[in-house]
Amino acid sequence: MKDGLLTERQKEVLRYRKQGLTQQQIADLINTSKANVCTIEKSATENIKRARETLEFVNTLDAQELCTISAEVDLLDAINTIYEEAEKSGIKVRYDTVSLINRVRDANPDKIHARYVQDSIRVYINQKGDLYFG
Repeated sequence: MKDGLLTERQKEVLRYRKQGLTQQQIADLINTSKANVCTIEKSATENIKRARETLEFVNTLDAQELCTISAEVDLLDAINTIYEEAEKSGIKVRYDTVSLINRVRDANPDKIHARYVQDSIRVYINQKGDLYFG
């Protein structure tokens, strides 16, 4: 039985990539071709993306859409918007400003560059004040 969505080979390749090795260096270490390492890494990335999308769906089942942060907005302004919209909904956000900035960044690494939102982000909140992003 599989323990997760990634094979042992995919985990191995991702660990090496995290250490900064090139695909060719990894191929040499695990005795395969660079093309095969590329395929393994791409499959792992796709599996991770599907897992994130599944978790996003599950996490937002008991949440309501709070707002959408538009592209080109300063991240600090976006955080203020989240707090304001949550207050209007009568829900207290569970995170302080720094924690919330980190949650937004961690959940949307491809959508934020420096202090600016590059692509719109949907924000969901549940009654406990937990936030989720889509």
